Amino acid sequence: MKKMNLQLFAEAIQGKRIVYLYRVKSKAALKDGATLAFTTENGRTKSKDADSTATKDGAIRTPGTAEVEITATSILSKGDTLVEELESALDNDELIEVWEVNLEEAGTGDNEFKAKYFQGYLTEMEKTSNAEDFVEVSLTFGINGNGVDGEATVSTEQQEIAAYVFTDTKKTGE
Repeated sequence: MKKMNLQLFAEAIQGKRIVYLYRVKSKAALKDGATLAFTTENGRTKSKDADSTATKDGAIRTPGTAEVEITATSILSKGDTLVEELESALDNDELIEVWEVNLEEAGTGDNEFKAKYFQGYLTEMEKTSNAEDFVEVSLTFGINGNGVDGEATVSTEQQEIAAYVFTDTKKTGE
């Protein structure tokens, strides 16, 4: 009987520890990147088509260009201005910045984490509202290029979205 090392599972990353931040690029001088409230799921897909050429020795595959898509699904928050900004960017073909941040891998500075940075366009937005559930917003971003690895600053407030942050027992006010 083969023994399994259960410690391998202890190192798994919880999905809520990978966060995505968004910003309309034209507002970079005025706004920080922001997270969608009540995110239920994010995803990043990288795909590449390949052409096949028949030869006497068998097929030769020629890879095409990689395409990247980022998806987000969240419950719509009352008064959410980020969703409105992103919808306006979709309508006006505005470039959007997206950061994929791994809160499990600290960077070199305070509140910095391993991240991947992307630029692209919101290509699809769907709001679903049925009688028994909350309003759900689904977004799809078509990304230019493959993204760039680096580090991103995530404020303590933004980190709280992913998990509780330790609070001391001392009173917080005067």
